[in-house]
Amino acid sequence: MDLHTAYPAIADLRAAAKRRIPHFVWEYLDSATGNEATKARNRVKLDEVLMMPSILHGEMAADLSCDFLGQTLPLPFGIAPVGMSGLIWPDAERLLARAAADLGIPYTLSTVATRTPEDVAPHLGAQGWFQMYPPRDEGIRLDMLERAKASGFHTLVLTVDVPVASRRERQLRGGLRQPPKITPRLLAQVARCPAWAMGTARLGMPRMRLMDSYADHVKGQTTGLSSTAHVGYLLRTSPDWDYVHWLRDNWQGKFIVKGVLNVENAPALEAAGVDALWLSNHAGRQFDAAPAPIEVLPQVRKATALPLIFDSGIEGGLDILRALALGADFVMLGRAWHYALGALGAAGPAHLADMLRADMIANMGQIGAKDLRQLSRPLFIP
Repeated sequence: MDLHTAYPAIADLRAAAKRRIPHFVWEYLDSATGNEATKARNRVKLDEVLMMPSILHGEMAADLSCDFLGQTLPLPFGIAPVGMSGLIWPDAERLLARAAADLGIPYTLSTVATRTPEDVAPHLGAQGWFQMYPPRDEGIRLDMLERAKASGFHTLVLTVDVPVASRRERQLRGGLRQPPKITPRLLAQVARCPAWAMGTARLGMPRMRLMDSYADHVKGQTTGLSSTAHVGYLLRTSPDWDYVHWLRDNWQGKFIVKGVLNVENAPALEAAGVDALWLSNHAGRQFDAAPAPIEVLPQVRKATALPLIFDSGIEGGLDILRALALGADFVMLGRAWHYALGALGAAGPAHLADMLRADMIANMGQIGAKDLRQLSRPLFIP
Protein backbone atom coordinates (compact mmCIF):
# COMPACT_ATOMS: atom_id res chain seq x y z
CA MET A 1 0.00 0.00 0.00
CA ASP A 2 1.22 3.49 -0.89
CA LEU A 3 0.96 5.33 2.42
CA HIS A 4 1.10 8.75 0.77
CA THR A 5 -1.98 7.84 -1.26
CA ALA A 6 -3.87 6.29 1.64
CA TYR A 7 -2.80 8.83 4.25
CA PRO A 8 -1.73 12.05 2.51
CA ALA A 9 -2.44 14.35 5.48
CA ILE A 10 -2.47 14.37 9.27
CA ALA A 11 -6.27 14.51 9.02
CA ASP A 12 -6.21 11.05 7.40
CA LEU A 13 -4.03 9.64 10.17
CA ARG A 14 -6.35 11.20 12.73
CA ALA A 15 -9.43 9.60 11.18
CA ALA A 16 -7.80 6.17 11.05
CA ALA A 17 -6.49 6.46 14.60
CA LYS A 18 -9.96 7.33 15.89
CA ARG A 19 -11.21 4.00 14.53
CA ARG A 20 -8.36 1.97 16.05
CA ILE A 21 -8.13 3.53 19.52
CA PRO A 22 -10.81 2.94 22.19
CA HIS A 23 -13.13 5.90 22.59
CA PHE A 24 -12.10 6.71 26.17
CA VAL A 25 -8.45 6.81 25.09
CA TRP A 26 -9.31 8.87 22.02
CA GLU A 27 -11.05 11.45 24.19
CA TYR A 28 -7.91 11.70 26.33
CA LEU A 29 -5.72 12.27 23.28
CA ASP A 30 -7.92 14.52 21.19
CA SER A 31 -9.69 16.65 23.79
CA ALA A 32 -8.91 20.07 25.20
CA THR A 33 -10.55 21.80 28.17
CA GLY A 34 -13.67 23.93 28.56
CA ASN A 35 -15.52 24.54 25.31
CA GLU A 36 -12.26 23.89 23.44
CA ALA A 37 -12.20 27.48 22.20
CA THR A 38 -8.44 27.70 22.66
CA LYS A 39 -7.88 24.55 20.63
CA ALA A 40 -10.03 26.04 17.85
CA ARG A 41 -8.26 29.41 18.14
CA ASN A 42 -4.90 27.73 17.51
CA ARG A 43 -6.19 26.55 14.14
CA VAL A 44 -7.91 29.81 13.20
CA LYS A 45 -4.89 31.97 13.97
CA LEU A 46 -2.52 29.72 12.05
CA ASP A 47 -4.81 29.95 9.03
CA GLU A 48 -4.65 33.74 9.25
CA VAL A 49 -0.91 33.68 8.57
CA LEU A 50 -0.62 34.22 4.82
CA MET A 51 2.48 34.00 2.66
CA MET A 52 3.02 35.61 -0.73
CA PRO A 53 3.61 33.13 -3.57
CA SER A 54 6.80 33.60 -5.58
CA ILE A 55 7.11 33.33 -9.36
CA LEU A 56 10.00 33.02 -11.80
CA HIS A 57 12.52 31.87 -9.22
CA GLY A 58 13.65 28.92 -11.30
CA GLU A 59 14.35 25.38 -10.18
CA MET A 60 15.37 24.85 -6.58
CA ALA A 61 16.01 22.05 -4.12
CA ALA A 62 14.74 22.83 -0.64
CA ASP A 63 17.05 22.30 2.34
CA LEU A 64 15.15 21.53 5.58
CA SER A 65 18.14 21.36 7.92
CA CYS A 66 18.33 23.82 10.78
CA ASP A 67 20.82 25.01 13.37
CA PHE A 68 19.34 24.70 16.83
CA LEU A 69 20.90 24.77 20.30
CA GLY A 70 24.39 24.40 18.89
CA GLN A 71 23.61 21.48 16.60
CA THR A 72 22.62 21.02 12.98
CA LEU A 73 19.45 18.92 12.75
CA PRO A 74 18.12 17.37 9.53
CA LEU A 75 14.57 18.62 10.12
CA PRO A 76 13.12 21.61 12.00
CA PHE A 77 10.57 19.60 13.97
CA GLY A 78 10.51 17.02 16.74
CA ILE A 79 8.38 14.97 19.11
CA ALA A 80 6.76 16.83 22.01
CA PRO A 81 6.05 15.16 25.37
CA VAL A 82 2.63 13.58 25.82
CA GLY A 83 1.57 12.21 29.18
CA MET A 84 0.49 8.56 29.32
CA SER A 85 1.73 8.14 25.77
CA GLY A 86 1.69 4.34 26.12
CA LEU A 87 -2.01 4.42 26.92
CA ILE A 88 -2.71 6.03 23.56
CA TRP A 89 -0.81 3.32 21.71
CA PRO A 90 0.97 0.33 23.24
CA ASP A 91 4.68 0.98 23.84
CA ALA A 92 4.38 4.44 22.27
CA GLU A 93 7.34 5.90 24.15
CA ARG A 94 9.84 3.35 22.88
CA LEU A 95 8.37 3.37 19.37
CA LEU A 96 8.65 7.15 19.19
CA ALA A 97 12.14 7.19 20.69
CA ARG A 98 13.33 4.74 18.02
CA ALA A 99 11.65 6.73 15.25
CA ALA A 100 13.28 9.95 16.48
CA ALA A 101 16.65 8.23 16.63
CA ASP A 102 16.25 7.06 13.02
CA LEU A 103 15.24 10.56 11.91
CA GLY A 104 17.86 12.38 13.97
CA ILE A 105 15.26 14.62 15.64
CA PRO A 106 14.47 15.32 19.32
CA TYR A 107 12.25 12.98 21.29
CA THR A 108 10.85 14.34 24.57
CA LEU A 109 9.89 11.88 27.30
CA SER A 110 7.23 13.09 29.73
CA THR A 111 7.54 12.76 33.49
CA VAL A 112 4.10 11.13 33.38
CA ALA A 113 4.90 8.72 30.56
CA THR A 114 4.16 5.03 30.93
CA ARG A 115 7.88 4.25 30.59
CA THR A 116 10.77 5.37 32.74
CA PRO A 117 13.91 7.02 31.39
CA GLU A 118 15.71 3.71 31.93
CA ASP A 119 13.08 1.88 29.84
CA VAL A 120 13.57 4.27 26.94
CA ALA A 121 17.37 4.56 27.18
CA PRO A 122 18.23 1.59 24.86
CA HIS A 123 16.04 3.08 22.13
CA LEU A 124 17.14 6.70 22.49
CA GLY A 125 19.13 8.48 19.84
CA ALA A 126 21.38 11.48 20.23
CA GLN A 127 18.50 13.91 20.76
CA GLY A 128 16.91 12.78 24.00
CA TRP A 129 14.98 15.46 25.91
CA PHE A 130 13.35 14.94 29.30
CA GLN A 131 10.26 16.94 30.24
CA MET A 132 9.81 17.60 33.95
CA TYR A 133 6.64 18.27 35.86
CA PRO A 134 8.30 19.84 38.91
CA PRO A 135 8.58 17.59 41.98
CA ARG A 136 8.14 19.41 45.28
CA ASP A 137 10.64 17.26 47.18
CA GLU A 138 14.26 18.21 46.49
CA GLY A 139 15.44 14.64 46.93
CA ILE A 140 13.01 13.36 44.29
CA ARG A 141 14.03 16.26 42.07
CA LEU A 142 17.71 15.39 42.27
CA ASP A 143 17.07 11.70 41.77
CA MET A 144 14.88 12.36 38.73
CA LEU A 145 17.53 14.57 37.15
CA GLU A 146 20.24 11.98 37.79
CA ARG A 147 18.12 9.20 36.27
CA ALA A 148 17.36 11.26 33.18
CA LYS A 149 21.02 12.20 32.68
CA ALA A 150 22.22 8.62 33.22
CA SER A 151 19.67 7.39 30.67
CA GLY A 152 21.03 9.65 27.93
CA PHE A 153 18.71 12.64 28.08
CA HIS A 154 20.83 15.75 27.54
CA THR A 155 18.15 18.47 27.45
CA LEU A 156 15.76 19.30 30.29
CA VAL A 157 12.32 20.79 29.63
CA LEU A 158 10.45 22.35 32.57
CA THR A 159 6.71 22.63 31.92
CA VAL A 160 5.32 25.70 33.69
CA ASP A 161 1.77 25.98 32.32
CA VAL A 162 0.20 23.26 34.48
CA PRO A 163 0.00 24.87 37.94
CA VAL A 164 -3.17 22.86 38.69
CA ALA A 165 -5.10 20.04 37.03
CA SER A 166 -7.46 21.15 34.28
CA ARG A 167 -10.94 19.68 34.01
CA ARG A 168 -10.90 18.34 30.42
CA GLU A 169 -14.61 17.74 30.25
CA ARG A 170 -14.51 15.50 27.17
CA GLN A 171 -12.06 13.25 28.95
CA LEU A 172 -14.40 13.05 31.93
CA ARG A 173 -17.36 12.17 29.73
CA GLY A 174 -15.24 9.55 27.98
CA GLY A 175 -14.79 7.66 31.24
CA LEU A 176 -11.01 7.73 31.67
CA ARG A 177 -9.90 7.92 35.29
CA GLN A 178 -6.46 8.00 36.88
CA PRO A 179 -5.11 5.45 37.31
CA PRO A 180 -6.87 3.81 34.34
CA LYS A 181 -9.40 1.16 35.32
CA ILE A 182 -11.25 -0.94 32.77
CA THR A 183 -14.98 -0.95 33.51
CA PRO A 184 -17.56 -2.96 31.52
CA ARG A 185 -18.36 0.19 29.53
CA LEU A 186 -14.71 0.70 28.61
CA LEU A 187 -14.17 -3.00 27.98
CA ALA A 188 -16.78 -2.88 25.23
CA GLN A 189 -14.80 -0.08 23.59
CA VAL A 190 -11.55 -2.06 23.90
CA ALA A 191 -13.15 -5.08 22.23
CA ARG A 192 -13.72 -3.01 19.10
CA CYS A 193 -10.01 -2.17 18.82
CA PRO A 194 -8.15 -5.50 18.58
CA ALA A 195 -4.68 -4.14 17.73
CA TRP A 196 -4.74 -1.77 20.72
CA ALA A 197 -6.19 -4.50 22.94
CA MET A 198 -3.61 -7.12 22.02
CA GLY A 199 -0.71 -4.72 22.42
CA THR A 200 -1.97 -3.54 25.79
CA ALA A 201 -2.59 -7.11 26.96
CA ARG A 202 0.99 -8.03 26.02
CA LEU A 203 2.54 -5.08 27.84
CA GLY A 204 0.13 -4.71 30.73
CA MET A 205 -2.17 -1.85 31.68
CA PRO A 206 -0.29 1.43 31.25
CA ARG A 207 0.72 3.31 34.38
CA MET A 208 3.02 6.19 35.22
CA ARG A 209 6.06 4.13 36.10
CA LEU A 210 8.38 7.03 36.92
CA MET A 211 5.81 8.63 39.22
CA ASP A 212 4.96 5.25 40.74
CA SER A 213 8.60 4.78 41.75
CA TYR A 214 8.18 7.73 44.13
CA ALA A 215 4.65 6.85 45.31
CA ASP A 216 5.77 5.90 48.82
CA HIS A 217 6.33 9.61 49.47
CA VAL A 218 2.58 10.28 49.20
CA LYS A 219 1.16 6.99 50.47
CA GLY A 220 -2.38 7.42 51.77
CA GLN A 221 -2.81 10.91 50.31
CA THR A 222 -4.78 10.12 47.13
CA THR A 223 -8.19 10.81 48.70
CA GLY A 224 -9.78 13.90 47.24
CA LEU A 225 -7.90 13.94 43.94
CA SER A 226 -10.02 14.85 40.93
CA SER A 227 -10.63 12.10 38.39
CA THR A 228 -8.32 13.76 35.87
CA ALA A 229 -5.53 14.16 38.43
CA HIS A 230 -3.10 11.44 39.51
CA VAL A 231 -0.33 10.67 41.98
CA GLY A 232 1.94 13.08 40.12
CA TYR A 233 -0.15 15.99 41.35
CA LEU A 234 0.72 15.04 44.93
CA LEU A 235 4.41 14.80 44.12
CA ARG A 236 4.74 17.99 42.12
CA THR A 237 4.42 21.66 42.84
CA SER A 238 3.60 24.83 40.94
CA PRO A 239 7.10 26.19 40.22
CA ASP A 240 8.23 29.73 40.87
CA TRP A 241 11.27 31.75 39.82
CA ASP A 242 13.38 30.23 42.60
CA TYR A 243 12.55 26.80 41.18
CA VAL A 244 13.81 27.85 37.75
CA HIS A 245 17.08 29.09 39.26
CA TRP A 246 17.45 25.85 41.25
CA LEU A 247 17.06 23.72 38.12
CA ARG A 248 19.51 25.87 36.18
CA ASP A 249 22.06 25.39 38.96
CA ASN A 250 21.50 21.63 39.22
CA TRP A 251 21.13 20.56 35.59
CA GLN A 252 24.30 20.31 33.52
CA GLY A 253 22.88 20.54 30.04
CA LYS A 254 20.51 22.54 27.89
CA PHE A 255 17.53 23.87 29.85
CA ILE A 256 14.21 24.85 28.21
CA VAL A 257 11.09 26.35 29.80
CA LYS A 258 7.84 25.18 28.17
CA GLY A 259 4.52 26.99 28.33
CA VAL A 260 5.61 30.59 27.70
CA LEU A 261 3.05 32.99 26.23
CA ASN A 262 3.55 36.29 28.04
CA VAL A 263 6.21 38.39 26.31
CA GLU A 264 7.07 40.00 29.65
CA ASN A 265 8.48 36.69 30.92
CA ALA A 266 10.99 36.31 28.11
CA PRO A 267 13.73 38.73 29.32
CA ALA A 268 13.60 37.37 32.87
CA LEU A 269 13.90 33.78 31.67
CA GLU A 270 16.82 34.78 29.49
CA ALA A 271 18.47 36.42 32.51
CA ALA A 272 17.88 33.23 34.52
CA GLY A 273 20.11 31.27 32.16
CA VAL A 274 17.43 29.38 30.26
CA ASP A 275 18.72 28.13 26.89
CA ALA A 276 15.43 28.28 24.94
CA LEU A 277 11.79 29.23 25.38
CA TRP A 278 8.96 26.93 24.32
CA LEU A 279 5.84 28.84 23.24
CA SER A 280 2.76 26.73 23.92
CA ASN A 281 -0.76 26.86 25.31
CA HIS A 282 -0.66 23.11 25.97
CA ALA A 283 -2.74 22.61 22.80
CA GLY A 284 -5.74 24.06 24.62
CA ARG A 285 -5.72 21.34 27.29
CA GLN A 286 -5.15 23.56 30.32
CA PHE A 287 -6.88 26.94 29.97
CA ASP A 288 -9.67 27.86 27.58
CA ALA A 289 -9.00 31.60 27.42
CA ALA A 290 -5.37 31.57 26.32
CA PRO A 291 -4.05 33.26 23.19
CA ALA A 292 -2.75 31.11 20.37
CA PRO A 293 1.06 30.89 20.46
CA ILE A 294 1.22 32.08 16.84
CA GLU A 295 -0.37 35.37 17.97
CA VAL A 296 2.34 36.16 20.51
CA LEU A 297 5.29 34.65 18.64
CA PRO A 298 6.37 37.85 16.81
CA GLN A 299 6.38 39.87 20.03
CA VAL A 300 8.35 37.24 21.94
CA ARG A 301 10.82 37.05 19.05
CA LYS A 302 11.47 40.78 19.38
CA ALA A 303 11.86 40.55 23.16
CA THR A 304 14.61 37.91 23.36
CA ALA A 305 17.60 36.53 21.53
CA LEU A 306 16.94 33.05 22.90
CA PRO A 307 15.97 30.23 20.52
CA LEU A 308 12.20 29.76 20.37
CA ILE A 309 10.31 26.48 20.11
CA PHE A 310 6.69 26.51 18.94
CA ASP A 311 3.81 24.09 19.40
CA SER A 312 -0.02 23.99 19.56
CA GLY A 313 -2.23 23.55 16.53
CA ILE A 314 0.30 22.26 13.98
CA GLU A 315 -1.52 20.18 11.34
CA GLY A 316 0.96 20.04 8.49
CA GLY A 317 4.19 21.23 6.95
CA LEU A 318 2.72 24.59 5.99
CA ASP A 319 1.97 25.31 9.65
CA ILE A 320 5.61 24.54 10.49
CA LEU A 321 6.72 27.06 7.87
CA ARG A 322 4.30 29.64 9.29
CA ALA A 323 5.80 29.31 12.76
CA LEU A 324 9.39 29.41 11.49
CA ALA A 325 8.69 32.45 9.35
CA LEU A 326 7.25 34.36 12.31
CA GLY A 327 10.33 33.78 14.42
CA ALA A 328 10.34 30.23 15.78
CA ASP A 329 13.61 28.30 15.54
CA PHE A 330 12.08 24.86 15.98
CA VAL A 331 8.62 23.27 16.03
CA MET A 332 7.23 20.42 18.13
CA LEU A 333 4.21 18.20 17.51
CA GLY A 334 2.51 15.95 20.06
CA ARG A 335 -0.89 14.66 19.01
CA ALA A 336 0.16 14.11 15.38
CA TRP A 337 2.76 11.47 16.26
CA HIS A 338 0.11 9.59 18.23
CA TYR A 339 -2.39 9.83 15.39
CA ALA A 340 0.33 8.22 13.27
CA LEU A 341 0.86 5.42 15.77
CA GLY A 342 -2.87 4.83 16.11
CA ALA A 343 -3.32 4.67 12.35
CA LEU A 344 -0.28 2.66 11.33
CA GLY A 345 1.44 1.34 14.45
CA ALA A 346 5.23 1.31 14.34
CA ALA A 347 5.24 2.44 10.69
CA GLY A 348 3.31 5.61 11.49
CA PRO A 349 5.99 8.00 12.76
CA ALA A 350 8.26 7.56 9.75
CA HIS A 351 5.31 8.16 7.42
CA LEU A 352 4.32 11.30 9.32
CA ALA A 353 7.86 12.64 9.05
CA ASP A 354 7.87 11.93 5.29
CA MET A 355 4.51 13.65 4.95
CA LEU A 356 5.66 16.76 6.83
CA ARG A 357 8.90 16.86 4.83
CA ALA A 358 7.06 16.61 1.51
CA ASP A 359 4.53 19.26 2.54
CA MET A 360 7.26 21.67 3.60
CA ILE A 361 9.20 21.18 0.37
CA ALA A 362 6.08 21.71 -1.77
CA ASN A 363 5.18 24.92 0.03
CA MET A 364 8.74 26.24 0.06
CA GLY A 365 8.69 25.86 -3.72
CA GLN A 366 5.57 28.01 -3.85
CA ILE A 367 7.13 30.86 -1.86
CA GLY A 368 10.60 30.56 -3.37
CA ALA A 369 12.45 29.63 -0.17
CA LYS A 370 15.32 27.26 -0.84
CA ASP A 371 16.17 26.91 2.85
CA LEU A 372 14.66 27.83 6.21
CA ARG A 373 16.78 30.96 6.54
CA GLN A 374 14.82 32.45 3.66
CA LEU A 375 11.60 32.33 5.64
CA SER A 376 11.14 35.87 6.86
CA ARG A 377 8.56 38.54 7.57
CA PRO A 378 8.82 40.14 4.10
CA LEU A 379 7.23 36.96 2.72
CA PHE A 380 4.00 37.78 4.52
CA ILE A 381 0.98 39.66 3.34
CA PRO A 382 0.40 42.41 5.96
